[in-house]
Amino acid sequence: MAGGTARAEEVAKFDALAARWWDPHGPMAPLHAMNPLRTGWIAERLAARHGGSLEGVSVLDIGCGAGLASEALARRGAGVTGMDAAPEALAIARAHAEAGGLAIDYRQGGPEDLPPDARFDAVMALEVIEHVEARDAFLAGLAGALKPGGMLFLSTLNRTPRAYLMAKLGAEYLLRLLPVGTHDWRMFISPGELGALLRVQGLRVTDIAGMTMHPLTRRWRESRDLGVNYILAAERGSGV
Repeated sequence: MAGGTARAEEVAKFDALAARWWDPHGPMAPLHAMNPLRTGWIAERLAARHGGSLEGVSVLDIGCGAGLASEALARRGAGVTGMDAAPEALAIARAHAEAGGLAIDYRQGGPEDLPPDARFDAVMALEVIEHVEARDAFLAGLAGALKPGGMLFLSTLNRTPRAYLMAKLGAEYLLRLLPVGTHDWRMFISPGELGALLRVQGLRVTDIAGMTMHPLTRRWRESRDLGVNYILAAERGSGV
């Protein structure tokens, strides 16, 4: 979770899950299943921007939890800084990265806690904004952490009846893919709403895709269906 822009109850909720974050069959199983798709999507676009490689590309992972996405990008060569407000999750993240020989800079807090001159080639906040109350301040912090021409990646849930049925009722109550109470459907955000908020921060959406899970195999794939889960890329102007 992010820092001062996150709701305290959300931080406590995810901190309580810290010990089982890296269990692929535990409460974070959906994130484990989704992670190759979302981090692969991000890595592909960053590599295209940076000469085909992530070597030397600086990435800030906001709301990093115990490091699923941070580690995936670090293993591809990126220099990763991970930030989260949940101290227990960060402790697990640091231990797991050290055990895997990965040099990831984990810090407690959110974008508002960065030094004023901290700038990154890319910032990502995956499955985070639907847990954030002060969205304007949160997105301002993300935008401010980007270098001119830098890329922002967000993945989240659309606020549609189908998302309520599948991601809330289905995932939490019927299939038990997530702990009950993981999501508040009222906090979901449509692509149009999110795009408008990003424009206020001087960011332009350059790419968007749906993320769709097969109900039987539970494997995730990229799709045109934005009705439930989606991921987007936005760019900060080179002159900003």
